[in-house]
Amino acid sequence: MQMKVIVFNCGSSSIKYQLFQMPEEKLLAKGIVERIGEESSDCRQQVGGKEIKIKKQIKNHEEGLAFIKQMLTDSGAGAIKSLEEIGACGHRVVHGGDVFSGSVNVDNALEKVIEEFADLAPLHNPPNLVGIREAKKLFGENIPQVACFDTAFHQSIPEKAYFYALPYEFYEKYKIRRYGFHGTSHRFVARRAAEILGKGKYEASFITCLLYTSDAADDLLCVDLGGRRII
Repeated sequence: MQMKVIVFNCGSSSIKYQLFQMPEEKLLAKGIVERIGEESSDCRQQVGGKEIKIKKQIKNHEEGLAFIKQMLTDSGAGAIKSLEEIGACGHRVVHGGDVFSGSVNVDNALEKVIEEFADLAPLHNPPNLVGIREAKKLFGENIPQVACFDTAFHQSIPEKAYFYALPYEFYEKYKIRRYGFHGTSHRFVARRAAEILGKGKYEASFITCLLYTSDAADDLLCVDLGGRRII
């Protein structure tokens, strides 16, 4: 069954998004609203080979998501006629603490965990939560929403590696430990590398690196396999 799925990455001052036709994984649209909260925000969206660029003030993430709705459904440059075409929504969330080891359906309990760990990711978890709650308003309470946590990929880190040389009470009171981040990117790169080498995802070990381009809007992950660079 075909379904349009939208994915949001709500950062500290930006919102990235992509719209896919599933199960083909066909990219229908992608865009970004950045410099949220500044006097002038940059809004970009690509649909097919066409890109629109708009400068306007976006005061907060709520306004950013509302403007994304306008761009997606624009009669001239949009990718869909109505948000009712979208059947599911995904969210990248930075910090899930030691609670989640995989992707999770969004519910009230999950939202409380995101709030609980906001102290450990104060620039990211609050806007991540805004994205989830605003998506409920945009798409309705009944649309499936899934959260993917950056920390989930690293849940296999053993205690001897994730504890710092600090009093144990810091962990008990404040949850201070090594959690690992950018897990969604590292997982994709490792599995893609294994696929290219013809190995199962648990049959190979890699060192993956998160690199940043000169454009802060784009994250680049690559792994070098004997001179073969996989993006």
